[in-house]
Amino acid sequence: MMRRSSHWIAAAMLWVAFTCTAGAETLAATVQQWGLLGSWAVDCAARPDRDKGALLTYEIRKDGRVMYRRNFGDAKDENEVVSATVNAEGLLDVMVFFPALHQTREFGLLLQKDGSLRAIYNRSERGEYTIRDGKYVATGAPTPAQKRCD
Repeated sequence: MMRRSSHWIAAAMLWVAFTCTAGAETLAATVQQWGLLGSWAVDCAARPDRDKGALLTYEIRKDGRVMYRRNFGDAKDENEVVSATVNAEGLLDVMVFFPALHQTREFGLLLQKDGSLRAIYNRSERGEYTIRDGKYVATGAPTPAQKRCD
């Protein structure tokens, strides 16, 4: 009897391990299925500018890494997305490592019904927010909608 129950336990554990592995999505699949890939800006016709709006691009490299490029006009950078998950409300929680800043930032993005994208929060790894509840912490102004540029 003991031997039979141990077989069932082993089979159950194997099934659970297989189910968890099969259900897990890759980072690239998550951002692709959510609709993040491509370039985004407040005004796609305007030249990228630090004060008037950057061009933000998310792409999957041939090696499978997800990259986040920022074009501010006078400055550009490229940073790796280290995780992305979709929460129960449909918000995409993204973590990006910024080597030049020596930090990881986490931000939440909302894909709106009209296809535009809004930043709902942006915080440092220490929990310091620059955007909270869809508003800039410094000014209280709402974050603008970004449109897909490609």
